[in-house]
Amino acid sequence: MTTDADTSHVHEHHWEWSWAPLLVVTGIFFLLPMAFGAYFQYDNMMLTSVFGGLGTVVLLIGVGMWTNEGLTEVPLISGVANIGLPIFILSEVFIFLTLFLSYWMLRLGFDTWPPEGTPHIDKTLPLIMTFILVSSSVTCHVAEEKLEHGNLSGFNAWWIITIVLGTIFLGCTLYEWNHLIGLNFLPETNAYSTAFYTITGFHASHVLVGLGAFIAVLIPALGGRTNKTFVTCVSVYWHFVDVIWFFVASQVYFW
Repeated sequence: MTTDADTSHVHEHHWEWSWAPLLVVTGIFFLLPMAFGAYFQYDNMMLTSVFGGLGTVVLLIGVGMWTNEGLTEVPLISGVANIGLPIFILSEVFIFLTLFLSYWMLRLGFDTWPPEGTPHIDKTLPLIMTFILVSSSVTCHVAEEKLEHGNLSGFNAWWIITIVLGTIFLGCTLYEWNHLIGLNFLPETNAYSTAFYTITGFHASHVLVGLGAFIAVLIPALGGRTNKTFVTCVSVYWHFVDVIWFFVASQVYFW
């Protein structure tokens, strides 16, 4: 006769390796960059479509597998996220730092800044975007608190609000780019435009990744399944993106 304890032990799965990270990395760092190369370097729409389609599918499959494993499996090695997350954030800090250092070198190397050919960039929109992003960090924290107290419906509601705010922020970035491109202010216009689109674009890509992570957590949460480690990691990443924006806005718009 099998006891309840024996039964639970039989159905408990352990994992210490996964194909999911390999799929995610293949999509982000191989297939999608190949799509960009095919489009911008070789102007080949067929290769762009092939690599872009495969990259997107592989990435989504990897994210789905990774999320499902985190929600259903019990890792043999616990606490890995506590080590990996700070290392990841630190690596991101250094990447942004290199961009800022490049910008500072450009900025200090010109007698007049912004250079000739730069249209007037209104400061109101970045201030609004700052308020939106700070608000999203607040709602993200509230969602964490709701989950901590076992209120999953409250968590879902505040998590969705965070996603909406992040989407609005990203929409503001796209709106501003569209407006500036309409003024013929392109990445190749001058040194400032190159730095402007590079830094704001790199930050926007992090916002987009954050929104994808939010959705990956939300979908199973709507079905009653969640993982506090996932939530914590996504929240820390989002707060990091929020903090980085202060440096982006202060340097690119106001200096």
